[in-house]
Amino acid sequence: MKLTVRDLDQHYGGSQVLRSVSLEVEPGQCVAVLGRNGAGKSTLLKCLVGLLPVTRGSILFDGAEVTQSPNYRRSRAGVAYVPQGREIFAELTVRENLVVAARAHGDAAGEGISEAIRLFPVLGEMADRRGGALSGGQQQQLAIARALVTRPKLIILDEPTEGVQPSIVQLIETVLSGLKGRISILLVEQYLDFAAAIADRFVVLSRGQVVDQGLRDEMSRDRLSRFMSV
Repeated sequence: MKLTVRDLDQHYGGSQVLRSVSLEVEPGQCVAVLGRNGAGKSTLLKCLVGLLPVTRGSILFDGAEVTQSPNYRRSRAGVAYVPQGREIFAELTVRENLVVAARAHGDAAGEGISEAIRLFPVLGEMADRRGGALSGGQQQQLAIARALVTRPKLIILDEPTEGVQPSIVQLIETVLSGLKGRISILLVEQYLDFAAAIADRFVVLSRGQVVDQGLRDEMSRDRLSRFMSV
């Protein structure tokens, strides 16, 4: 799926959070959005998945206008979202978390669940454990797996390495790298090494606007990190 964002503005009360943000994610490409805390990264993702309204601009999936579409229609169109903080169903088991997502997208046979457990084997081992009883890293694996069982064309992830131990960060990197080419990935991330390992392109936000962008080979570490330091 190709994602096209054109001249996106977003206001929260009297404050303008996003200012004429434009970006593209080509089919099968991974794009990383970088920037300091408060730059508008999470707000941008919430606008893309329909959790926040936009003031101006347009969002297109494969050329189709979805700017005013409700979030469930964007999900049905093939967009999956892994929010910051994971937001799994804490009282449901691991299996139930996955089944809810799979059935909502017509996968009654659970083929997507089998694939997700293959990617994150610990979820199979803990299938009957409540989501709220998992460690932070295990919850993050569950959040990503729950998104993947919907068989998305585009997956949007907000800080997937936040509060996660290095071995799980490496696993998530391996999984996302393996998905590239099959699905499109839009990633907000503070951990530059992780982003640099999987992203094909970078977009840098500062104070709600795009201040730099380019392909991975064009963007040096110094060029990227100056927009991420406090």
